[in-house]
Amino acid sequence: MPLDPDSFSLCASTGDLAEEPAAREHADCVEFRMDLADDPGAALDGYDGDLPLLVTNRPHWEGGETAPYARLDALATAVEHAAVAAVDVELATLRGRPTGTNDVDPSELVARARANGVTLVASVHDFDATPAPATLDALLAAAAAAGDVGKLAVTARTSAEALRLLSATQRATARGDRVATMAMGEAGRHTRAVAPVYGSRLGYAPVDAADATAPGQYDLATLRRLVDDLASR
Repeated sequence: MPLDPDSFSLCASTGDLAEEPAAREHADCVEFRMDLADDPGAALDGYDGDLPLLVTNRPHWEGGETAPYARLDALATAVEHAAVAAVDVELATLRGRPTGTNDVDPSELVARARANGVTLVASVHDFDATPAPATLDALLAAAAAAGDVGKLAVTARTSAEALRLLSATQRATARGDRVATMAMGEAGRHTRAVAPVYGSRLGYAPVDAADATAPGQYDLATLRRLVDDLASR
């Protein structure tokens, strides 16, 4: 079953599916970082958890650990797993950035995801800065058009930059785009809790804060509490 892109889902981010039982109380799904797993194929084959999976196989050039060889092939195999509800593919990959040696190209990966009813998250990560408002708008619009949800993670060094991202999230939502946004870094940490108020559809957190997969993440229980508290007001 795909993730519902019309509602908010909190994902427990991990490279170890053995953490899934500890995530059940607070998460709606598990973001399985295949690039952080020792043997992601075997982990998927052995997965019998309750939470659906969002699979991510991030390349080095967008903050991940996977070499380009067979990266898309691994995702194409993953989307056929019954527990996989969503797949994250970089917008740059979908736009044709070279992907190394793969039997499957981006268009075929997307086709396999569609054939298996898997939600497509088209993602963009900026580990250096928060772009100008016009660029944020363009990136969110492009990512939302390329996938069922357009994900944009930027790096905020000031509260003004964090506000810039939240404003772009609100504008995207007002346009009818389904987006997921967050500002990495301490100055943007609060956006992980606040962005859903402005329409962000996905949140990410490790079960244990010590295992964060991106700068500025809350632990899972804390982010669940913050998001739910804000949603009830």
